[in-house]
Amino acid sequence: MPFCSSAVSDSGRPVPSSLWRDGDFRRLWVGQTASQLGEHASLVVLPLFAVLTLNAGAGQLGALRAVGQAPILLLSLFVGAWVDRWRTRTVMVLTDAGRALALGAAAVAGLLGGLGLPALLVVAFAVGALSVFFDVAYQASLVRLVKRDQLVRGNSALEGSRSVAQIGGSALGGALVSVLSAPIAAASSAALFALSFLSIRRMRRRESIPERSERPPRVWRRIHEGLRFVVGDTALRTVCLASAAFQFFFAAVMTIYLLFLPRDLHLSGTAVGLALAATGPGALLGSLLAARLPNRFGYGAVLVSAAALGDGMFLFVPALHGPSTVTVPALLAVNFVFGTFSQLVNVTVMAVRQTVTPYGMQGRAAATITFVGMGLTPLGSLLGGLLAEGWGTRTSLLVTAAGMLLSPTLMALSPLARLGRTLPAPPQSPPPSV
Repeated sequence: MPFCSSAVSDSGRPVPSSLWRDGDFRRLWVGQTASQLGEHASLVVLPLFAVLTLNAGAGQLGALRAVGQAPILLLSLFVGAWVDRWRTRTVMVLTDAGRALALGAAAVAGLLGGLGLPALLVVAFAVGALSVFFDVAYQASLVRLVKRDQLVRGNSALEGSRSVAQIGGSALGGALVSVLSAPIAAASSAALFALSFLSIRRMRRRESIPERSERPPRVWRRIHEGLRFVVGDTALRTVCLASAAFQFFFAAVMTIYLLFLPRDLHLSGTAVGLALAATGPGALLGSLLAARLPNRFGYGAVLVSAAALGDGMFLFVPALHGPSTVTVPALLAVNFVFGTFSQLVNVTVMAVRQTVTPYGMQGRAAATITFVGMGLTPLGSLLGGLLAEGWGTRTSLLVTAAGMLLSPTLMALSPLARLGRTLPAPPQSPPPSV
């Protein structure tokens, strides 16, 4: 797949037509994979440390997850306005360095016996805040590197990298917490972020950024422009609402899920990590399918059907009973199918968003959708903890899993469901100065 077959770098060197012949792309791929591997490992390490080592209750686990997700609500819009004016490479490099330092400090504190719940909350917030910067920059970077008609395949390739990280990250985090210790697991995640920092930092080609005006508008004006653009576009508005419904209930599901597996099903940290890691192979398959199915069946049909099938898998989880020889294979199947269809939705939605968004608005559009779509996740995590305490894990899982189906319902009732085999035409107006 060509990386940018007719592009020319800022230094005047032509960009290689082959994806893997481009040394800078290889460095980006290595960095992207290592960063995502570290992130997915840390998403398992911190909650498992709280549950297995600090004996955190359902409410405390919900609070920990909410604190880690709060930066999405607090920072996304500002980050989008900021990223549109800077090189995404710089943002990703600084973010990886910050996350490596935060988790490294957590590892040292844990080895010294000082990693209690308050310190864990600080680390979760720091890693979550830096992840907001990385994720917005990551979503804006591809549009600056490939042609619009290559976005689906480009997203498929990069999301495949993230899928590989999901395969190893969750399993690695769970295994290290179970076999060694939480501080060692945190140190491993820090090392992966350091590897990403070193790899992306070695990229030589200067990335082009949208032209800046001599007197750039204030940050609030740029944020308002992003909000107005997303709200005014039917497809993006639907993506926001459907994403908000999914992320809210999914956050609640995962909070209960991380209690249900070790306490109700009596699974070890290794088994929990293995079950969560099954989303990785599924997501890899979903990335491959995303490069083909929308062109064959239509973007709208793929979005609605994939969301319904993927989200519906969690309805089977509360019914699981018995020994690990029965429950673990069932959980692997559930997470594999969920990973496949949720990744198919992610890649397809990203292609739609990138296509209908002007070049100079990419960061703000991504941040606005992140803000609206994921801004409710802290509340979802808190809700999951409260429901688990009041109703028990099985009933709470069933209720919150059913709530996830609101997302495909919203898409099915919107014009997004009627998208055909080709994406909407890109905007004809010139990109705004930032």
